[in-house]
Amino acid sequence: MDYISQLLGQLQAISPAELLTTGGTSFALIAAAEIGDKSQLVCMTLASRHRPAPVLWGAIAAFMLLNTLAVVFGTAIANWLPDYAVAACVALLFAVFGIHALCNGDDDEDGQDVAEKSGHGIFFTTFLLITVAEFGDKTQLAVVAFSSTAQPAAVWLGSTLALSFTSALGVLAGRTVLQRIPLSLLHKVSGLLFLGLAAAAGYKTYLSLVAAGLIPTL
Repeated sequence: MDYISQLLGQLQAISPAELLTTGGTSFALIAAAEIGDKSQLVCMTLASRHRPAPVLWGAIAAFMLLNTLAVVFGTAIANWLPDYAVAACVALLFAVFGIHALCNGDDDEDGQDVAEKSGHGIFFTTFLLITVAEFGDKTQLAVVAFSSTAQPAAVWLGSTLALSFTSALGVLAGRTVLQRIPLSLLHKVSGLLFLGLAAAAGYKTYLSLVAAGLIPTL
């Protein structure tokens, strides 16, 4: 809770332009990557058997926790490693995610059955299911990488809103959306976004190496 308070304090200090740019990029990237993923299928399955509100709030609470952990880790990496090392790792990670999404979008977890587990309440059932399912998943790793090179508070806000949005689609209208929009198209869009960010991180790696005097200016 203390770190969330710090993130909210950082958000107040961010300029509107930076908040819109970083938060918007994070939102688009994570939302495109998460459509049709297992967390959305969890929400769809549970909402078909229970009231939608506790399912949605359980998912949002889980993603707030996961994104907080991801941003903390990403910020720590940024503080421990040189700028060029962080940027190079981010470029490599995003490139791998992008290539994976473009090559394997047609068979990426779309047909997995999500079994409902028992619990004292559907809120905690959803919270536990999504926390376990998404811990260390590609979207959380993307938040780690992005927050190591951009404003962490804006990344946290954008990614949390994106995951709340995809969860709401799964609870309220996910089945309709997934019937009308091919998942392969959504995964290809996600792959292109990741590759674009990989290129930007690669350019930042080059600038950091130049600034450190490790390579000459072209």
